[in-house]
Amino acid sequence: MIGITSYGAYIPRYRMNRKTIFAAMGWFNAATAGAARGEKAVANHDEDSMTMAVAAASDCLNGCTRNEVDGLYLCSTTLPYLERQNAAICAEALAFRQDIRTADFTASLKSGTTGLIAALDAVRSDDTKNFLVCATDARQGKPGSSMEHNLGDGAAALMVGKNNLIAEFKGSFSLTRDFPDYRRIQEERFSHSWEERWIRDEGYMKIIPALVEGLFKKYNLASGDFAKVIISYPGRDLQNVCKRLGFNEEQVQDNLLTNVGDTGSALALMMFVAALEEAKPGDTILLCGYGNGGDALFFEVTDAIEKARNRLGISGHLKIKKELKNYNKYLVFRDMLPLEAGIRGEEITMARMSVINREGQTLAALNGSRCTACNTPQYPKQRVCINPECGAIDQMEDYSFFDKSGRINSFTGDNLAFSWDPPAMYGFIDFEEGGRLYLDITDTELESLRVGMPVRMTFRRKFVDRQRGIYAYFWKAIPVYEANS
Repeated sequence: MIGITSYGAYIPRYRMNRKTIFAAMGWFNAATAGAARGEKAVANHDEDSMTMAVAAASDCLNGCTRNEVDGLYLCSTTLPYLERQNAAICAEALAFRQDIRTADFTASLKSGTTGLIAALDAVRSDDTKNFLVCATDARQGKPGSSMEHNLGDGAAALMVGKNNLIAEFKGSFSLTRDFPDYRRIQEERFSHSWEERWIRDEGYMKIIPALVEGLFKKYNLASGDFAKVIISYPGRDLQNVCKRLGFNEEQVQDNLLTNVGDTGSALALMMFVAALEEAKPGDTILLCGYGNGGDALFFEVTDAIEKARNRLGISGHLKIKKELKNYNKYLVFRDMLPLEAGIRGEEITMARMSVINREGQTLAALNGSRCTACNTPQYPKQRVCINPECGAIDQMEDYSFFDKSGRINSFTGDNLAFSWDPPAMYGFIDFEEGGRLYLDITDTELESLRVGMPVRMTFRRKFVDRQRGIYAYFWKAIPVYEANS
């Protein structure tokens, strides 16, 4: 048997009410009034598809042994690099072994389910034992468009394996069709689309039924055989689509449009995670990913599902949110509004590729060292123990800080240092198991910080050097929020 052994997800803390978007841009396109309902998830200024993938993967890896992961597929249409493997960066940040298989799946909104099928095939072949699949997207709609209202940011991660399955894989069916609904060439940042009704009627309404009926015919299935049905259709008439296929309202999984938005490549897997959070042993789940055709898979939930509840997933992240009320701030975060950064903002530390290569997981996975004589951890790696009562030399072992929790020892709100979301916040973090680091603090407000506040590590974008084509990533501290904080 093969199937899902763990799941995880990530939704950015910031949410924007769609009425805020319409209030700013409705004068230009009054027709978007129909889309101005609910809210959408918005990535922070230091987040992108890469950082969200790492966050979702970290949630999925809760309770898993990282050294046992044999592969990573990263699925997205908004990966930061066109010529540098993004999955390799993600694997480095997650402190995986180097002898693993990695690949980017991109250029189609069904890349999440396609990557999942590829991982299932790899595990079934006995070539690998545990394969991680991350789907993530941060697509951008032009200001004044309905896509600006509908598109949201998010990520999901699934671990595929043979042991301790929480959902057994039963079969799949795929279709490929060059249906030109959404398109974007390399030189562009915004997607183009054809008329919305045409996309709905000729795309979703024809491809999805053909996909589902193909799976039914292949495995002799019927609509009543499923406890939950997942179709990555980000439309408000999802129920109507499913009704045509014979599914009742109770079977249909919510498509997250109202409170997250259309997360592109990640949508199908995010809906799958939401379904697994509420699934019961014996439930059969239909999963359909759409884009240039589609993929249909079905799974049966096992008794082990009850042991996989200890993660934030979709439900946990939905409860942790902060409304982004300023539309101009949203434009700045997405680099859609030219901003006078000043002299300090123009100064960017040049990221040297030789240093990134030499330091490896010291930078990417926050790897330091721990003294084997007195157990004192420190960062970066050192030959001499920093403990004045020890001072041991060359008695160190590798030690990671990225998955450790800590507390704020001291902090500063700096209005002189440049930040895309001033003031810049940083401080000393004391880790619960020992060690102290000086880190930026993100996803919070200065008035909320206090000495002793618990924090955890989060992988974020440090800066973008467009002149040299470099996205620089590092770890920051983020407060451990309670629900609805």
